[in-house]
Amino acid sequence: MENITLSVPKDLKEEMKRHGEVNWSGVVRKALLEHLRKIRIANAIANKSKLTKKDVEELDKLVRGGDC
Repeated sequence: MENITLSVPKDLKEEMKRHGEVNWSGVVRKALLEHLRKIRIANAIANKSKLTKKDVEELDKLVRGGDC
């Protein structure tokens, strides 16, 4: 298994230290896997889409409340 280095704010690190019973590596691993699962689903949907990049940009503006 590969190792990565993760930077977290000092207050978060202190709180994590207070919960030494938690396997933080496992928590992060599961969070990464879940996020990648969501990305894979989004990519699968996007690959089947007939929308152009311009269409997507216009929809993005609408969703964010901007003008097209």
